[in-house]
Amino acid sequence: MKIAIINGPNLNLLGKREPEIYGDTSFEGYLEGLKKKFKGCELLYYQSNIEGEIIDKLHETGFDCDGIVLNAGAYTHTSVGIGDAVKSIATPVVEVHISNTFSREAFRHQSYISPNARGVILGFGLLSYDLAIQSFLE
Repeated sequence: MKIAIINGPNLNLLGKREPEIYGDTSFEGYLEGLKKKFKGCELLYYQSNIEGEIIDKLHETGFDCDGIVLNAGAYTHTSVGIGDAVKSIATPVVEVHISNTFSREAFRHQSYISPNARGVILGFGLLSYDLAIQSFLE
């Protein structure tokens, strides 16, 4: 099984950025644990702070992966283009968020991805990624 993990803006700063919300572990460090836990999966990882690059990566992986775990960060709440890209691809997408976006600012309650995603997992910290991967294995 081949699963792509695509992270959006500022997620390259995990472990440094607002540790009270996002924790103190870098995603690269966490990814090593995911690879050990899900040995039967080929996990591809991509992160970009640029909206168009995220769309390009969805197009690239959206027809040859078995699943995509997408944390579009703040673009979740602003990018019609990323929402349309998710709608346009064949591969199912699970939208994830580290924090519970509904317990934060009101603008974070809107998602342009959710209507086109297979499911949404939020508020479980980095465990949200584990849960999303597990959903593809069930």
